[in-house]
Amino acid sequence: MTAPRPLISVIIPCYNQSHFLGEAIESIKAQTYPHAEIVVVDDGSTDDPAEVVGRYTGVGFFRQENQGPAAARNTGIRQSEGAYLTFLDADDRLLPDALEIGARYLAANPECAFVSGHCSYIAADGSPLSTPRQPVVDSEHYLAFLHKNYVWAGSTVLHRRECLAAVAGYNTSLNVKGAEDYELYLRVSREFPVFCHGETIAEYRQYETYGANVSGNPGLMLRSTLSALRGQWKHVKGDERLERVYREGIRHKKKLWGGLLFDQVSTQIGTRRERMRAVRGLLMLLGYDAPGLLMHLIGR
Repeated sequence: MTAPRPLISVIIPCYNQSHFLGEAIESIKAQTYPHAEIVVVDDGSTDDPAEVVGRYTGVGFFRQENQGPAAARNTGIRQSEGAYLTFLDADDRLLPDALEIGARYLAANPECAFVSGHCSYIAADGSPLSTPRQPVVDSEHYLAFLHKNYVWAGSTVLHRRECLAAVAGYNTSLNVKGAEDYELYLRVSREFPVFCHGETIAEYRQYETYGANVSGNPGLMLRSTLSALRGQWKHVKGDERLERVYREGIRHKKKLWGGLLFDQVSTQIGTRRERMRAVRGLLMLLGYDAPGLLMHLIGR
């Protein structure tokens, strides 16, 4: 007799993304994996995700005052029942075999806390975009995360519930807002083995408008990714190899997000309406990476 397949909970935190929410739900309804539940958490939206959810049968819906995506995901964890969990942003979509692939790899790697794959980029209208090549990490995952976050979309990760519980879920601190996933991966991979299978299983929506998604806000990402990584210092201190990679990770984040922030400031400074935002961006660069700011200015 075949053992029952584990229930997978797909948790969708939603904040003012009702116009995309139906696509996210339908992408779950279209899964080849037969045993999944959908839990939508409205994080204090001013639009109407309840109306969208009401079009579908069997979708759990919970509303809370706005507390941010980490708190919404934790609510989803508490309100769901699956042995496996994945987190799908309301503006993204899963490919039809996403859950099937994730469940297969988790079953094949029972020691692992989560398995991760790749995503493809889509535009705001859902059309495909060119997607850069993504890394497949096959060993020393904590070390890899210390250097940079190789998981590009949280929807490509399938978690084992007991391991999420062991690390107390998502960190709701404002210091890591925007990098909640990365901060979680650091904590989980420090405590447990994880696995990267590298198959493309999700579609990750990109926007041209600044700030439309969190990863399009380089100032926020500079602050939050550095904060997430610096939280690991007490765990790497004293280990020469870990300290070296940790410092490489700090430099990588300053170069990546600091460079994008400087480019943004350079555009904003010439526009009267954006000038105050440019000043705030410069002050952030001065606080987080003064040497990098100087090099950008000299380079100009």
